[in-house]
Amino acid sequence: MNTVIRIHEYGGPDVLRTETLPVPTPAAGEVVLRQEAIGVNFIDTYFRTGLYKFPALPAVPGMEGAGTVTAIGPGVEDIRPGMRVAYVTTPGGYAAFRTIAADRLVVLPDDIPSQTAAAIMLRGLSAHMLLREVHRVQPGENILVYAAAGGVGLLMCQWARHLGARVIGVVSTVEKAELARANGAADVIIGTDRIREQVSDLTNGRMLPVVYDSIGRDTFETSLSCLMPRGLMVSYGNASGAVTGVDVGTLASHGSLYLTRPALTTYIAKRPALLHAASELFKLVRQGIIKPCIGQSFPLTEAAEAQIALESRKTTGSTILIP
Repeated sequence: MNTVIRIHEYGGPDVLRTETLPVPTPAAGEVVLRQEAIGVNFIDTYFRTGLYKFPALPAVPGMEGAGTVTAIGPGVEDIRPGMRVAYVTTPGGYAAFRTIAADRLVVLPDDIPSQTAAAIMLRGLSAHMLLREVHRVQPGENILVYAAAGGVGLLMCQWARHLGARVIGVVSTVEKAELARANGAADVIIGTDRIREQVSDLTNGRMLPVVYDSIGRDTFETSLSCLMPRGLMVSYGNASGAVTGVDVGTLASHGSLYLTRPALTTYIAKRPALLHAASELFKLVRQGIIKPCIGQSFPLTEAAEAQIALESRKTTGSTILIP
């Protein structure tokens, strides 16, 4: 049988129910994956609350995981039973077994454990998208990274330092500031008060070519004010709530700014793009340039507790579930 976490209605963590269902059967083009580790991400909470909608309810959250293929459906050629694989895909991940389209899978190198893969697939591919695709970070650039001690933030600090950029991180506590510095942040701002003034001091008034904002509503205007003319505002998360009611004229008043809201699914929609990004990520992990940090793990049946910890900003690094 298959242990799954499902929601039957949108709401708080209490809507996450542990249920027992049959092990699924793969359709054409699909495989069955016995999961060994499952990533927990803020996007999971957006689906749980209804900010992002499932196609139908009941539904299983979870976009990221890793494990071993146990069965394949008709038409699957490149993936075989027994292969260790990882994925970032549509929801369905909070389960001991799940079906998934074979063309969304990445075969894992032997020296990357499943827990590591589950901790870096969504976060690491997001970091690749943000630093190499949305804005191609250059040596010597100053960049601002919110939630610099979080799962994506720590990887961005490491990766951007490798690229020669100066990372200014924003965190909520002294302890998280130390973690961000240890992972590549050159400077760290604690709290969201006076961010613009501190950025101005750190850049001698030049401000920034790009800001990576995963907080959303509470920091949107502040982030715009940290950009140099024609700078790029990258809004890629809603930790404080969705950004709404934006007057596009504010982009002009802040200096002819650019604004983007990237989605990883768009950037890796084609399989060659997925494989390229994963290859770049795995290469840096194997070289020790990127060192994934699994800050906490929970049993699959404690998915609600994992999301509570994430939403309360009590976590550092990546959070995973173990079936």
